[in-house]
Amino acid sequence: MDLTIYDIIQGPVISDKAYKLNKQYKKLFLNVHPEANKSQVKQALQKLFDVKVADVNIQVRKGKNRMSRRKVITGSDQKRAIITLAEGYSLDLFDQAGAGIQSAPSTDAAKE
Repeated sequence: MDLTIYDIIQGPVISDKAYKLNKQYKKLFLNVHPEANKSQVKQALQKLFDVKVADVNIQVRKGKNRMSRRKVITGSDQKRAIITLAEGYSLDLFDQAGAGIQSAPSTDAAKE
């Protein structure tokens, strides 16, 4: 199966820990395709976002077991990549997601 750069990166991991590591150490947590490897993730990031990647670490999170009508069902595995960007590069995926959100108009204008 041939993976394109758009198939490899599935999206950011949105959590408090991922947000703090992004701000302090310029590390990104991304969900990646289960068949992607480190070099493919590195190439995809460099082509998509024009950043230089210093290091890529990959972890596979096994799916949890749960009971359903006396059967054990195993959830799907997730593959995550922890990317360290090179010196002088930054990529903030968290602020861009909320950039389009606008506050509601004040209630004082509605009363008039």
